[in-house]
Amino acid sequence: MSMPLQRGISGVRVSDSSDDLSDSQMKDKTERPRSSDNHLTLRFPFGFLFTNQSSSKHGGGGENGFSADPYSARSRHRLMLMFLKISLVLIVVIALAGSFWWTISISTSSRGHVYHNYRRLQEQLVSDLWDIGEISLGPNRWKELEYCNIESENFVPCFNVSENLALGYSNGDENDRFCGPGSKQECLVLPPVKYRVPLRWPTGKDIIWYSNVKITAQEVVSSGSITKRMMMMEDDQISFRSASPMSDEVEDYSHQIAEMIGIKKDNFIEAGVRTILDIGCGYGSFGAHLLSKQILTMCIANYEASGSQVQLTLERGLPAMIGSFISKQLPYPSLSFDMLHCLRCGIDWDQKDGLLLVEIDRVLKPGGYFVWTSPLTNPRNKDHLKRWNFVHDFAESICWTLLNQQDETVVWKKTINTKCYSSRKPGVGPSVCTKGHDVESPYYRPLQMCIGGTRSRRWIPIEGRTRWPSRSNMNKTELSLYGLHPEVLGEDAENWKITVREYWSLLSPLIFSDHPKRPGDEDPSPPYNMLRNVLDMNAQFGGLNSALLEARKSVWVMNVVPTAGPNHLPMILDRGFVGVLHDWCEPFPTYPRTYDLVHADNLLSLQTSQRRKSCRLIDIFTEIDRLLRPEGWVIIRDTVQLVESARALVTQLKWEARVIEVESSSEQRLLICQKPFTKRQSI
Repeated sequence: MSMPLQRGISGVRVSDSSDDLSDSQMKDKTERPRSSDNHLTLRFPFGFLFTNQSSSKHGGGGENGFSADPYSARSRHRLMLMFLKISLVLIVVIALAGSFWWTISISTSSRGHVYHNYRRLQEQLVSDLWDIGEISLGPNRWKELEYCNIESENFVPCFNVSENLALGYSNGDENDRFCGPGSKQECLVLPPVKYRVPLRWPTGKDIIWYSNVKITAQEVVSSGSITKRMMMMEDDQISFRSASPMSDEVEDYSHQIAEMIGIKKDNFIEAGVRTILDIGCGYGSFGAHLLSKQILTMCIANYEASGSQVQLTLERGLPAMIGSFISKQLPYPSLSFDMLHCLRCGIDWDQKDGLLLVEIDRVLKPGGYFVWTSPLTNPRNKDHLKRWNFVHDFAESICWTLLNQQDETVVWKKTINTKCYSSRKPGVGPSVCTKGHDVESPYYRPLQMCIGGTRSRRWIPIEGRTRWPSRSNMNKTELSLYGLHPEVLGEDAENWKITVREYWSLLSPLIFSDHPKRPGDEDPSPPYNMLRNVLDMNAQFGGLNSALLEARKSVWVMNVVPTAGPNHLPMILDRGFVGVLHDWCEPFPTYPRTYDLVHADNLLSLQTSQRRKSCRLIDIFTEIDRLLRPEGWVIIRDTVQLVESARALVTQLKWEARVIEVESSSEQRLLICQKPFTKRQSI
């Protein structure tokens, strides 16, 4: 949970573990004489046993002038030994009794205190082990990472089509995601020679710099679909003019879909639609058009080495990620999106016996819409007719209703009644997934030929859900589906409102300036449109996203839920946001230079608790550097020890960094970093 920040504390406060060690050593030294004194006091009561010995030693004889009886001396000696033995037994008994009493008292009244200290000892142990590991690196700890070669400018780990083909993958499987041991980079990706900082939103939605993306002039000219044909080359920039005739085509297309659904004026919110998964989105123009209608569209497409739909869409400041479901399930929970859209997306829905349509059905909410625009829907030959008939019949077998068909566009509606599946004729359509196979949030699992999500408590028709924007603030009944109370989400929301205000005041180059301010002066706040693409690496309930929208910042947030922590992604998506499940020990499925701000709240604590040897913090930070645009920002909130370790690591990345204190009672710190704009020297 976020906490308010305290400005004005600079630098890094590194805790010196050697001080703690010396203190403990001094404590031991001071305590040892005390134990010796206690030993002397135990001997003192038996001093009378030595009285005669000492007197005889000094006086030389007994009462009659003769030497002491040797047998009497022996008896005194035996008596002394007996008393010593009895004393030792008593000490042991008292010690055992005290220990037993202490144990009982701890178990009954102080268990929470001991557990708390135990947790702190565990955390300190992790920190100490981390420090030992860092020290063992020697001089390499502080060595700056080298820059990658020019071939890595647009490289995306885990998506190596040529390597996958060499391994025998085919029929589209070569485009899928395969993360092996060699997927991680140990170098820093430099931008292209002519890279320029993107234009601010909303200008950047319509104009991007040609050198910032990898695309050829021929690819621009040969763009085929409606959304791609909006793209025009103008000197050193690519234009997506909203006032062009092509924009009118997109608007007409959007009107057509609305009418086919049965609504007017593109009011998709009225039909219960807030989030759309746009498969093969072109360059995002459909989603860009719907932004004014408060519709959030997530673009997914295969990895493309050049002319990437995802890269250009992200460069425009629109939500997108690489996503291929040829052989694996998408990293989204079941029942995630209100609508799925495919405008000549290149997916052959009739292939693999309809397996791809089953995956579409899994992520589509009850009552949601599947919009497909393709020449196959208006067949002109026998082959097209055969393929269309298969898709038509298969859609009916999974309880989709064909709402309308106009020209090349077809709209289906998913059933809202789970009884439809049991009322089908035997052998018609795929069966309902068993409990063991119906995983709510799969992470790149193989595609399943069964209908998922039917057992979920989230099986709620889109028309029955709260309309946007009220959807983001869930009521008590809605929160009960996720085991949460309104007070929990309310407190989280209030804290994030305060935190966002503090964050925004910190996102200024002035925090790296050592020049004193004039008395009474305040740092100028950055403009509302300073940021556009935001990546929240540990989104939790989606509180950062909600607070940014409420503060009217011109951003969209990719809410990432780590596989290592609790899974709140279903709730995030049901709130009307976009997000994805991800393992941060692996590269993120996107292109370099994607995000303006990367935020990590307690992510380092989460990752280090996993203790995976193959997952180093330096690898996570190198991946952040790949995702971050030049002059982009990083905000890390975590424990003091981990923030200090992170501060040391970012020196290897050449970032500017500053540590900010959170409230004085807090054990956390804030690390604010900015990535420099380093250009590759032209050859």
